[in-house]
Amino acid sequence: MNDADVSSQIQQMVRFIRQEAEEKANEISVSAEEEFNIEKLQLVEAEKKKIRQDYEKKEKQADVRKKIDYSMQLNASRIKVLQAQDDIVNAMKDQAAKDLLNVSGDEDAYKQLLKDLIVQCLLRLKEPSVLLRCREEDLGLVESILDDAKEEYAGKASVHAPEVAVDTTIFLPPPPTSSDSHGLHCSGGVVLASRDGKIVCENTLDARLDVAFRMKLPVIRRSLFGQVAA
Repeated sequence: MNDADVSSQIQQMVRFIRQEAEEKANEISVSAEEEFNIEKLQLVEAEKKKIRQDYEKKEKQADVRKKIDYSMQLNASRIKVLQAQDDIVNAMKDQAAKDLLNVSGDEDAYKQLLKDLIVQCLLRLKEPSVLLRCREEDLGLVESILDDAKEEYAGKASVHAPEVAVDTTIFLPPPPTSSDSHGLHCSGGVVLASRDGKIVCENTLDARLDVAFRMKLPVIRRSLFGQVAA
């Protein structure tokens, strides 16, 4: 083998090695690019997932805030409605209280009412001796019908007529005046108590109004506002 043949073989070997090196470098480059693309895709997908999760989280938070705001607005509206209804009902009661002041204006009817109230108290107390209080301006009327009231009670309860002491030193408050309509007042009626003060029957017109209004309040509300869901 001469020098020319040796040189030719060496050149072939060089070309072969260079080709293999280029092919290997190309494979490495392709593989690296694929790995880069895969990693890039994974990073992009991870970032997309994070963005979606953040968006869903914020969307849920916004939905919760929206529901809370709606609930607060709904409750505020309900409170306003209930307050308005209470104002109407209280205005009705105030008007009824003003109308009570006219009851004592009809002396004959008021005298009969006082007797009925006294009899009712006696039937509730069932005491042989009681103390009676009334307004100072009603003292004469009360004393004029007291005996009839005691006899009526005795007949209904089948007992002896009780001893009824009318308190002439401490009276029930007077009716309200235009200058002091919110002060302590009484529109009429009586209060009876056992002599030891342990049992009291308050049968004033104001107390009767409070009881009647409290008992009839559901009916009044339904009549004014209809059936309201709880």
